[in-house]
Amino acid sequence: MVREGIPFVLIPVLIAAFFGWFLIWPAAVFFAALALFMLYFFRDPSREVPQEPGLIVSSADGRVTRIDDNGDAKVVSVFLSPLDVHVNRSPIAGTIKQIIYSEGRKMPATRDEASLLNERNSLVIEGDDVTVTCTQIAGILARRIVCWPKEGDKLGRGQRFGLIKFGSRTDVEMPASAEILVSIGDRVKGGETIIARFNK
Repeated sequence: MVREGIPFVLIPVLIAAFFGWFLIWPAAVFFAALALFMLYFFRDPSREVPQEPGLIVSSADGRVTRIDDNGDAKVVSVFLSPLDVHVNRSPIAGTIKQIIYSEGRKMPATRDEASLLNERNSLVIEGDDVTVTCTQIAGILARRIVCWPKEGDKLGRGQRFGLIKFGSRTDVEMPASAEILVSIGDRVKGGETIIARFNK
């Protein structure tokens, strides 16, 4: 479990214990179940990161909801439901050249406009052979975007770099020359599923 989840688990556990002490079992059971859900939500499973060169992996668990090619770049969007793992991972190995946080709205993360209008945090990651922009986008239920590294930090492919609490989306923008290897509707795993391939 990621450390940000500790208060979300500990508080309902304490409340459940309080109600259990006074034998108020319906409330105790409710808060115990809530603690278990929070434990599940903030889980942080290990992943088998592919090592083959020239690959871009998904930055999050979820479902591919958009693939866009505007001629200058390609974008793969992944929507995370409250039941998905919410830890975000780097699509490539590289150096964080820029982090851009933008305040915004909390419209449904599945809408295309969310990339421009919602609260979001973009990491420009420069690798040896390719540069990608990975954007964390808050949705209706999301309450906080968490990003651990700073500009200048190095990330390995598939390395954890943050999370978005309670429903969200990630966009990975890559060069137009990249070959997209997923389709809309596909289920992907952060740090493990290959979403694109690029030529050196």
